Amino acid sequence: MDDDRKYKQRGYQESDRDRGSNGFHREDRPKPNGPRPPIDITGPRLPRLVQHVAAARCYNCATALPENVDWKGNCPKCNAALHCCKQCAHFEPSTRFQCLKPIPVRIPVKDQANECPLFKPRVTVARDATPSNGPVLPAAVPAPRNSTDARAAFDNLFKK
Repeated sequence: MDDDRKYKQRGYQESDRDRGSNGFHREDRPKPNGPRPPIDITGPRLPRLVQHVAAARCYNCATALPENVDWKGNCPKCNAALHCCKQCAHFEPSTRFQCLKPIPVRIPVKDQANECPLFKPRVTVARDATPSNGPVLPAAVPAPRNSTDARAAFDNLFKK
């Protein structure tokens, strides 16, 4: 029967293919008794490279608005109305009357101030790439004025 096999490599259709590297059958492997040990939560933690910042932003200029902003007023940078549909958390252009809440009448102009009682300011969560307590960067080096200054600065990097 071995002579009529197509592949003569060791391991193909052999009885020891179910054995692991340690010589046990899969069924004969010793299994640990009891529950798994809990994950060590006191171990090393990954560094927090990017912080998440929740802030309300102007719909028109994307300026972060302060927490104590007057929502009946205007944006401090672009002077756009803040109490309007485009600034609301319920604003959704693909729904009826472009609002997620049931409103009886459509508000025709979405970027002008209105008196909607369902208004809730839209708050976005963004990544803040500026580290709050990150590594201290070296003092700024003045820019070279000509090519010899640049070469001297480069050579100073590699002096012992």
